[in-house]
Amino acid sequence: MPTQDEVFGYFGTLSNWGRWGDDDELGTLNHITDDARLAAARAVRHGKSVSCAWEVAVPEEMERSTTTCPCAADMPGAGNMPPPFHNDRRWGFSSERLGISFHGNTITHIDSPCHLYWDGKMYNGRPHDLVDAATGSAWAAVTAAANGIVTRGVLLDIASVRDVPWLEPGQGVFPEDLEEAERRQGVRVGPGDAVLLRTGFGRARHETGATAGFTQAGWHASCLPWLHAREVALIGADTPQDVQPSGYDDVLMPVHAVSLVAMGLWLLDNCDLEACVRTAAELGQWDFHLTVAPVRFAGTSGSPVNPIATF
Repeated sequence: MPTQDEVFGYFGTLSNWGRWGDDDELGTLNHITDDARLAAARAVRHGKSVSCAWEVAVPEEMERSTTTCPCAADMPGAGNMPPPFHNDRRWGFSSERLGISFHGNTITHIDSPCHLYWDGKMYNGRPHDLVDAATGSAWAAVTAAANGIVTRGVLLDIASVRDVPWLEPGQGVFPEDLEEAERRQGVRVGPGDAVLLRTGFGRARHETGATAGFTQAGWHASCLPWLHAREVALIGADTPQDVQPSGYDDVLMPVHAVSLVAMGLWLLDNCDLEACVRTAAELGQWDFHLTVAPVRFAGTSGSPVNPIATF
């Protein structure tokens, strides 16, 4: 296990600052080349798609106001609108206004590099004051991934490696766990891949109503050099990524901090991987075509997403 000083050293040894140019905002998404997307397409061998996201609950996780109008002709101001509105007695509609705070421990979302700072800096050395309270971030916002994230996904089922229904809160996942999962599943993580880590927390959440908090299973910081060496484009987990407690006194979430700030490694938090793991086990296939399409919210540090795995 690396010492705290060694983890701090990752900000230098694992840094991708300048690797793809001083103006790069994509970070590790640069590993997803045209060839990587073609390889992802070849991973579709059965035509079966599953969602890797949780449903967003109302009202616990989302503020919603719904307007419903059974008859458009009765809507306020319809008489001042063109004839189809005030004549049509059959056409109706509903619409919503939504409010959502997606960062946290429950909603499936993606973090872009501007989500975190270290010593006042964002990915590629940009200062934190490029994020404005009124307009959002002018650097490495989620809109950098406006063309979507389409690559090969690899599911590593660590709960099965440990032969448990789920990892207990506070249990970390280490590089040897990743490689044992590769060996058992007959798959190898390569450049441009998205790695989805199953701790089994999704099963615990479904079966017991468990919630993630200040103690949770997840990636240990020792995995960061492994991810860097494999040139992984994106990581996800069925928790908010970092094992908590992290094991270090002076860095709360080292995986978040080193990934987003030093590596420019985008994060997919709070996945529901239970349908994905069942499908993978049934088909005997642990890689798939992964599609993640962030909403193009200008200047934001992430987006709610619905990752789709197609086998």
